[in-house]
Amino acid sequence: MDLEVSPALTIPERELGWRFSRSSGPGGQHVNTSDSRVELFWNITESTVLSADQRMLLLTRLEHRLVAGVVTVAASEQRSQLRNRESALRKLADLVTAGLEPEAPARRPTKPTRGSARRHLAVKQQRSATKRNRQRPPAE
Repeated sequence: MDLEVSPALTIPERELGWRFSRSSGPGGQHVNTSDSRVELFWNITESTVLSADQRMLLLTRLEHRLVAGVVTVAASEQRSQLRNRESALRKLADLVTAGLEPEAPARRPTKPTRGSARRHLAVKQQRSATKRNRQRPPAE
């Protein structure tokens, strides 16, 4: 069961690792008897389907999620192990897709328009007047 991340990138099943454990999620007494929690892991550093650029991009963008170059995704939302497997595959595909997206263009800093600055000051004055009216009148 290969994981198709995009039409250009498919992670072969042999590169994916699975781990199963008891879930703490929904399922009542069923939870105590079956290993429905799923952990899916993929070693980015040893993957054969990534180019050098893609590998570096993923390693830098997902560095907070990596442990020794391995990204791990867990799923325990469903009662069924099969559904949790599908959920974990979807999560990993979304994570890799987001990691490989091109960077957004840098924002060009602009000045606020005269009208927006005027409106900003008007709102501040209105807020100030509202707070001033809430104060206790001065004792005479």
